[in-house]
Amino acid sequence: MDLGRFGIWVLASDVSANAARVIESLGFGALWVGGSPTGKLAEVQAALDATESMVVATGIVNMWRDEATGAAAAYHQIQGRHPDRFLLGVGIGHPEATAEYRNPSATIVGYLDELDAAGVPRDHIVLAALGPRVLELAAARTAGAHPYLTTPRHTKMARTVIGDGPLLAPEQTVVVSDDRAEAQRFAGDFLARYLRLVNYRSNLLREGWSEDDLAGGGSDRLRDELILTGDATVAAGIEAHLDAGADHVAIQALGPHPEGAYRALAAVLYD
Repeated sequence: MDLGRFGIWVLASDVSANAARVIESLGFGALWVGGSPTGKLAEVQAALDATESMVVATGIVNMWRDEATGAAAAYHQIQGRHPDRFLLGVGIGHPEATAEYRNPSATIVGYLDELDAAGVPRDHIVLAALGPRVLELAAARTAGAHPYLTTPRHTKMARTVIGDGPLLAPEQTVVVSDDRAEAQRFAGDFLARYLRLVNYRSNLLREGWSEDDLAGGGSDRLRDELILTGDATVAAGIEAHLDAGADHVAIQALGPHPEGAYRALAAVLYD
């Protein structure tokens, strides 16, 4: 399954047939349906129906919210209609969002076992992964890893952990705006939500950031590394993931005008 070098990550609630067609027409290899889409994957089906060859991936189906049997049934339905164009991204989510959250490693293994038993090919599954243990599971049990809210330093570490073969497809958030104050506001508001979640905090602290960096909406330095702004910075930051070992970068564009952002991104990435 060829995702190309670049894809676009979009919240499931914002996925539409028109958005999918625009993203494909601009040359992006994949559309990532993010924000824990439901296991029935109606958004995936609609995006695939509206396009011709682009891969559609989930980023991610939440293991606590949707049972593996349901995700497998949806996978097989989509695979039958659009062979080899759907990558099933799954993940454990966050303890702050799920009262039942417990023993994440065992839950991941059990969920992947159920997908295996239901006949979902491992090379059509990707696992949300941040820390070394889950990255190792991604390499051993799926096509590879889909880290979220990370830097190229994390990408380099992840490639070392998973080895040369598995897919490594990090998400990278960007703000396409000439107004730095506006871009910083978007970045701060976005990060403030995520920096309250222990999984992301632990990952960033493990990378070497301080508690002061993680306070509020994040330090200026942290915001600049996690949320890329400005055409040249965006292009260089995305390429830095590829240089660090990523196969594909899933780009999430913040701001009120997503289609304009996708066109601007295509212009700087495919010039």
